This record gives sequence, C-alpha cells and structure tokens, in this order.
Amino acid sequence: MASDPDRSRPGVKQLLENAGNGSCADCGAADPEWASYTLGVFVCHSCSGLHRNIAHISKVKSLLLDPWSCSELEIPECLQRNTTFSHLEFMDSVGNAAAKARYEQLVPAFYCRPSPSDCMLLRDQWIRAKYERKEFMYVERQEPYSAGYREGFLWKRGRDNGQYLSRKFILSEREGVLKYFNKNDAREPKATMKISSLNATFQPGKMGTAHGLQITYLKDNSTRNIFVYHEDGKEMVDWFNAIRAARFHFLQVAFPGAPESELLPKLTRNYIKEGYMEKTGPKQTEGFRKRWFTMDDRRLLYFKDPLDAYARGEVFIGSQENRYSVLAGLPPNTQGSHWPFGITIATPDRKFVFACETEEDQRGWMSAFQMVVSRPMLPQDFAVEAYFKHKP
Repeated sequence: MASDPDRSRPGVKQLLENAGNGSCADCGAADPEWASYTLGVFVCHSCSGLHRNIAHISKVKSLLLDPWSCSELEIPECLQRNTTFSHLEFMDSVGNAAAKARYEQLVPAFYCRPSPSDCMLLRDQWIRAKYERKEFMYVERQEPYSAGYREGFLWKRGRDNGQYLSRKFILSEREGVLKYFNKNDAREPKATMKISSLNATFQPGKMGTAHGLQITYLKDNSTRNIFVYHEDGKEMVDWFNAIRAARFHFLQVAFPGAPESELLPKLTRNYIKEGYMEKTGPKQTEGFRKRWFTMDDRRLLYFKDPLDAYARGEVFIGSQENRYSVLAGLPPNTQGSHWPFGITIATPDRKFVFACETEEDQRGWMSAFQMVVSRPMLPQDFAVEAYFKHKP
C-alpha cells in the first residue's frame, strides 16, 4: 500500500500545471522542484535556499523528496478567519500567479528583477524585498533607491595598491553624475562619472566578495572601472537600483516617447563574456601576451589584471553588414602563441588575433563574437566606430 507521502505526490505535481507554476516565482527558472508552503509559491532549488534565510516567513519543501501528507497549516491571515489549510490546499489556493499579483504589484520599472544567471546577492535581496520587507506592496518603502539622490560610504578598491578604503559617494540625478571623494571633507570629488555613460554589474567571483559591484564609465570615450562593496547586502543592492533609477530617468529624457521595453535593457548590463586570452600586435610578429578580456556591448577591452582601473586597449566590433567577421584559427605563419586555439577578428581596417587555452574557451568566445557581429549596428554604434577609427 502506498504511503501518505506517495499518495500526495501526484497532487503536488498536478499543481505545477496551473498557470504560472511552471517557472520559479522569484527568478523565472524553468521547472521548479521546491515550494514555500507558507507563501504558496513554487521555486527553484537555488531560490529555495534563499527562502530559508527568511524562515520566519517562508518554509520550504521539496516536491520530489519531502512528504506532502495532510498536515494542517496555520497561516496568520487564515487564523484571522478561523480557517486552516492542508499544505496542498494552500498551494492550490495561492500559486505563483496570485502571489506575484500580490507581492509584485508595485515593482518600479527600473528595479532589477533577477534572472537565474544573476548573482545570489541580487536574488536574495529580491526575495527579501518581496516577502520580508514587502517593498512592492507599499510604495513608501521604496524611497532609498527611488529618491534621485543618494549619499553614503562604500569600500572602494585602490587603483594602485588594491587596498579597499572607505569613500564617500554621491549619486545626484539632478546633476546627472555619480561622484566619490577621497576625504570626507573634500570639496572636489576624486572622480565624476556621468550617468549618461554609467554601468554597474555585480562581480562577486572576480572581486572575491559576495557584495562586489563593478562600476564603469567613459572618460574621454575610454572605459574606466571602479570596484566597490558594502558589508550590508541591502545597502549594496539599493545603490545598484538607485543607479538604475537614475539611468532610467536620464534615458526617458534622452529618448522621449521611447517605450519602456526599449529603455529597460539599457539601464545596466552584464558583460557578454569575460576571461583570459592571449593577444599579439597589429603586425602579428610580436610575442603573444596573456590578457584579461571583457566583451561589453561592442567594445572588447583587454586588461593586464581583471581588476585594473584602465584597459590596456579596446577593440570595436561592428556587424557583418559593415565588413566585420570572426574566424576560428590564426593567420598562416603566426608565431609566438603559447595557446593553440586561435580566433581572428577581421575589421574594415585590420585583423586582430587572439589565442585561447582550450577548445571550450575558443567556442565560448567565438559564440560571443558571432552574436555581436550578427547584430545590426545602431546609429550610436556608428559614432563609437568613428571615434575608434580616428582616435590618436
């Protein structure tokens, strides 16, 4: 005879067929195999671990491993109505679609909704914001990242010595800048970054800290990096979303009438690909040198060290319609490469030659480059291309 848990399992799986339950309620990952039986939502394995951080609100079970017998569940809102539910009854009465309608009713357009590939910090704070702080049920709880002005201290990595020091940061939508000061009482900022060229992306692996944020901006049309973190994860995510809010309002002014669907992908962006390759010079006669490469939109940047403030060089990669192409392998008679798996990027003016350590790395970079060259260039891309062609 089947046990209670075995008999209840078909009912649990059947609930996954209800609208909205086929993907994680929090990050959107397909085929969730866990559930919060106190919130009534189905979540992926990764997000289920983050729900355990708010165990006073969310209690999770595996759909495949844990028993789903007829335990009685007492939900505070139900107790007010003198009712109790079994776990299955409650999951059926809520589900992902209804929970989203309740807990995400006031999510600002600029707020980052994390995907399955985003870092744990973003997903953890998204889950806490939704269910613990209820930020998207009461608009007054969103002030820290919606105000258009933010001031505070972040730990910033020193450009030369790599030491993190506390620095005062000010984000001002009105001035259109993010700036930081080396001393608390300094009148002039050490750096001023225009919101128009600002990008922010979490880099916990590269920086070695779970709350690490890389901020990039353009100075004289060249990319500059700063690396910051804060011990408080909420504080760091609030800064991130404040930058997104400022970028959103800037783009609304810069592109009047543009739909939100066009503006939102431009608020912040993760890099298309990063990693080590070897490179040689324009004549392909110099020795190959190992460099850290970052593919950011159409800019391929290379650094001596992943945490360098300045790139050693940048390569613009246009579209195949404009005579850019990517080929596997090295040109004949190329010498000096330690790594065997070559890539050649042909531009209208010259060829750039790189080498990867493994065939897997080569396939990954080839895929990234092909994605870029197959995408038509936008008007602003032609302006960047013109700069690269005529820069000193």
